[in-house]
Amino acid sequence: MTTADLILTHARVLTMDPRHPRAEAVAVAGDRILAIGTAAEIGALAGPDTRVIDAGGHTLLPGFFEGHVHVGLGGADLTHLHIGHLHGAKAVGDAFRDFAAANPDMPLLMAQEAHYGILGRPATRQDLDAMIPDRPIAMMSPDLHTVWANTAALKATGLLGGAPMPHGHEVVMGPDGLATGELREFEAFGPLIAHAGEGRINLGIATGEEPEPRPTAAERAVDKALLHRGMMHCAAHGVTSLVNMDGNRYTLELLAEMRAEGILTLRVKVPFHFKPHMELDALDRASAMAADFDDDWISSGFVKMFMDGVIDSRTAHLLRDYSDQPGHRSDPLFPLERFARIASEIDRRGLQIAVHAIGDGAVRTVIDGYQAARDANGPRDSRHRIEHIELIDPADVPRLGALGITASLQPPHVPGAMDFPLEPTLSRIGAGRWADAYLCRSLARAGAAIAFSSDWPVADVSVLRGISAALTRRPYDGARDERLSLMEVLHAYTAGGAWAAHRDHLTGTLRPGLAADLVLLGGDIETASPEGTPDLGIALTICGGRIIHAREI
Repeated sequence: MTTADLILTHARVLTMDPRHPRAEAVAVAGDRILAIGTAAEIGALAGPDTRVIDAGGHTLLPGFFEGHVHVGLGGADLTHLHIGHLHGAKAVGDAFRDFAAANPDMPLLMAQEAHYGILGRPATRQDLDAMIPDRPIAMMSPDLHTVWANTAALKATGLLGGAPMPHGHEVVMGPDGLATGELREFEAFGPLIAHAGEGRINLGIATGEEPEPRPTAAERAVDKALLHRGMMHCAAHGVTSLVNMDGNRYTLELLAEMRAEGILTLRVKVPFHFKPHMELDALDRASAMAADFDDDWISSGFVKMFMDGVIDSRTAHLLRDYSDQPGHRSDPLFPLERFARIASEIDRRGLQIAVHAIGDGAVRTVIDGYQAARDANGPRDSRHRIEHIELIDPADVPRLGALGITASLQPPHVPGAMDFPLEPTLSRIGAGRWADAYLCRSLARAGAAIAFSSDWPVADVSVLRGISAALTRRPYDGARDERLSLMEVLHAYTAGGAWAAHRDHLTGTLRPGLAADLVLLGGDIETASPEGTPDLGIALTICGGRIIHAREI
């Protein structure tokens, strides 16, 4: 009989395995689950060197699967100024000045979570100049798709006079022929990120390219520190696996170095990022990444794309005009015919596709492209994904389930549910479309596979806060209740995320032989109120049988 290295007992175990949904104890041997059962059954597996942890009736779950996160950007975000709780120029200016005094050597003072109405009007470089005129400063919107910079920052990065940008990215210009300070989408504000010293870790989402020249050992150490900081922050929230939705081969190489150095704490999946300017032969790089990185800890095997922007900056592609800007719908970043060709080629290579699509026009384009890939190559277990789906036409709701498309959704993104304000989003959409916005239950009931995540640092990575947001969100006027049950929500944060990432053979459920990835909460989630769920906290996070986060139970 194999002896357990670790036993967690007297727990309320929710396995997410429908064949054996509940248990009292879990035994771990090495990096795998040895057994699951009653406290007496599992206790019999203890030896003289077995560590036994009494869970005291707390909930024990599979480790949370963060299916859409930007862990390097999140690691950098932890060092930035956070102003999401502030309103008005004086409060923001005071925060910037205090931050500047505390960080005299920072090349760029970046503030995060600057909601679109934070100053009560559209922000300009002159507004930021009035706060700090002599050092580069900038504010990033909560959705990470817009930055507002002061004149010093624009001068330092060569953007004050404007700059040519790919379709969908824009340095907004004023009537004086100079930049207003508003920078839309990643390539527009990429020079600022580079000026801050975070450009290499941003390449995977900004351009999809590799850093040139090849980073030195010192530069790689800086980037690994950002990744490690981000991973440890995720681990403190019960996360054991994540899909890093920005990436390139360089990111995978950094992760491999971290594993060799013994500091890789989580399982990470990284995409090849296909940009609109790329030709189909760029997918050779995606195939090579998939072949070269495919184990239990570091993997690739999928391609990430953007089909549009976001609603608040009116860069999301809609089927109908924006309610507050008649005549404007924005355009998809990939026309349907081209996207269909690209999707068909990715699918032919046996790779997965994940596409950011927020507006209902973008969502339809992606669905049509996935249909074209299926028609061209035949059905297979592709698990292609659509990320976000903040607006969807009713006619497209049943198509996800019919085509086997995963709805990768973020409960914290729903305006009013957690930290995102109702405005300007709801006014952009218009009351007539609120019933089609931020669907979850409707998609699930129509047969779509559901995976939940945070999109951190767009939203707080706290899964417990995300669970609470999913359970407490209120329907908009004229809309249906889009909440799932507690068990459905927990499934979407564990087994659903693992399935969506093709990692269900390894993790996401608690079964003998699978990876020993577990999270012990600080109480019983089934008796806690939905509003009180975040107060439970995370008692233990275990990944591959190793405790990577702990607090007193």
